[in-house]
Amino acid sequence: MVISDFGGVLTSPLAESFMAIQDSVGISPENFGAALSAATEQTGLNPLFELECGRITDDEFTGQMSDALEPILGHRPEFREFGLTFFKALHPNVAMIDLIREVKRNGYRAALLTNNVKEWEPLWRSMLPVDELFETVVDSGFVGCRKPDPRIYEITLGRVELPAEDCVFIDDMEINCEAAVALGMKAIHFRETAQVKAELRELLNL
Repeated sequence: MVISDFGGVLTSPLAESFMAIQDSVGISPENFGAALSAATEQTGLNPLFELECGRITDDEFTGQMSDALEPILGHRPEFREFGLTFFKALHPNVAMIDLIREVKRNGYRAALLTNNVKEWEPLWRSMLPVDELFETVVDSGFVGCRKPDPRIYEITLGRVELPAEDCVFIDDMEINCEAAVALGMKAIHFRETAQVKAELRELLNL
């Protein structure tokens, strides 16, 4: 079975979306990162991680980030359409979507494992034929844990009813791939589509 990440694998790079946030509300990636660190220090919890685990809402996240950004920027930014702006800058990676179809035509199963946000589900599902491509979707926002936490991989393996060694995991974050390998999966660190195609075809003898 192939288990794929969503953002940055089946879409254009996530960095492009963060640049769109900067263009839309004037928040640089450096200031965004500084605000995340400040908010984490204040509460002991990373607000982005809490958002992706469904423990805070999108509105609560943007509120915390506005609080943290105000002393950094000298004014209080408003970016209530954070998710909408983020996804407007994402585009489907058609070649990777076609690769998943090729995998399925050759008799392999496919599942999706994504760190995501509950409220954003309609946005990302509208980008690709999720139910056609994947028999199982595991979304961090609904299961309460996120990659690279081993629990979310174990949830995925439980749902597909396969041992780890029968699965190939694809993700654009190396730390997420390392966590999959630690559980016994094979993993491909996505750097570009052609590289993933070559590695996956070799692993699956396509």
